[in-house]
Amino acid sequence: MALSLTDFTKFKKIIIQCHDNPDADALASGFALQLFFKKKGMDVPFVYGGKNKVSKANLCLMMKHLNIQAKHVAAIPKPELLICVDCQYGESNVTRFDAEKIAVIDHHQTSVQIPETADIRSSYGSCSTILFELLTNEGYDINKDFDEEAGKNGALPTALYYGLMTDTGNFAELCHPADRDLQDSAKYNLFDITLFRNSNYSKEELYIAADALKDASYNSEFSCGIISSKPCDPNILGLVSDMFLEVDSIESCLVYSVLDTGVKFSVRSCVKEVKANELASFLGEGLGGGGGHLVKAGGFLKKDLLLRAGISCDEDSIDSFFKESLDRYFKETEIIYAGTHKEDPADLDFYRKQSVHVGFVKSTDLAKEGSKVAVRTLEGDVDISVQKDSYIIIGVDGEIYPCKKAKFEASYVLSDEEYVYPREVTAYNPTVNDLITGERIPLLPFAKACIATGGSGIYARELDHRVKVFTTWDPNKYYLGKPGDFLAVRVDDLTDVYIIERSIFEKTYQKEEKPE
Repeated sequence: MALSLTDFTKFKKIIIQCHDNPDADALASGFALQLFFKKKGMDVPFVYGGKNKVSKANLCLMMKHLNIQAKHVAAIPKPELLICVDCQYGESNVTRFDAEKIAVIDHHQTSVQIPETADIRSSYGSCSTILFELLTNEGYDINKDFDEEAGKNGALPTALYYGLMTDTGNFAELCHPADRDLQDSAKYNLFDITLFRNSNYSKEELYIAADALKDASYNSEFSCGIISSKPCDPNILGLVSDMFLEVDSIESCLVYSVLDTGVKFSVRSCVKEVKANELASFLGEGLGGGGGHLVKAGGFLKKDLLLRAGISCDEDSIDSFFKESLDRYFKETEIIYAGTHKEDPADLDFYRKQSVHVGFVKSTDLAKEGSKVAVRTLEGDVDISVQKDSYIIIGVDGEIYPCKKAKFEASYVLSDEEYVYPREVTAYNPTVNDLITGERIPLLPFAKACIATGGSGIYARELDHRVKVFTTWDPNKYYLGKPGDFLAVRVDDLTDVYIIERSIFEKTYQKEEKPE
């Protein structure tokens, strides 16, 4: 559930806690929440437990320059409300403090019992992003001074930006469009970010990187490499994987490190047949999570979830897990290139789109004709050229895809009803970025309602394995179909092959007898 920060202000004694050995994201999240309470006239302590006090150079600089008052404590007076940020109460890396009531704000996969008051968004790349959204929902602009002492140098946007940056491997592992919203919105202090970044690695960690590269293994069948690294800062994994990918025989690679709390991993790819973010998601599914960009991504496997799945968190077990997972990923995935691929309609069933209500936007309502815009969606940024015949469709689950005017008129009719966005499915409001001016434009105010007419229909079959489809409208990126999804072919254009997610297919299409 999405929380309202104002609801917390009814409590008189509040303490904010992040996980032991806090990182930049934990510090930024607690700092943002502390500033919110200060704006409300409340003095709320921000603490962390564990054996060690923050000592890493970049984090010490971050706390000093941004005036982050996070206190290392062994005990706390029992508060009415303890708010755990960037962690979950009861986890092994969180010192257990007693409180009358617990609240959780976190972006990690759930591995413990969650209190009633919780906002956990495991699809987000950082907890800083959640705080950014929660503050925005309260009407606060993170770029305006929250506090005379902490706000003069843009401390809050700098902290949130740096928290996101470090938790996503220098933005290589952005998981959600909201992460990109924070990245674009934060007016950070460049000099502070540069200072923190240039203090990120220690000499010992560089030695770790060098040792890791010496022990690389290689799978020639899939042109994929794997490296195991000693425990280190997550950014070291990105450094190693970037170097590893420059080897001429490697098209994709995985670098990982077994930590006390789980396994951090980094993924890279230089071929269009392997999206780094999709591979990272595959590796982290059900065990933590993964995401990022097409060529750079990463993730984290939580120790508690690994043990629950019967996987020991030791070097040999994790090495076997990754090698077996990569073997399944490559061997059990079919690749289809629309335009050259041929499906036999005789082997497919016929479906016609039901009269579902969806939304559409004319691209010329968003920007000048001839310009380029990026439509920010849950599936990633979709770049389109603004033309009179370019439309944007908003589907039944809030999915967004481009459509030419001719196909639109053949498949939809206008509706006089007001368009209603499916917020019960997705809470994210899609935006459009003008790639020339940099302006961010909300998509929904321009959306109008339309009704599907059924058109010529489609041929389709249910998938029983993973399939990557390079569509005719976007031949450089594949769309992933999982078992249970549907492979579809337009009746009026057999070269137009694409994937329809099962939940969307069931809401949208109805099986009929094949036309003569």
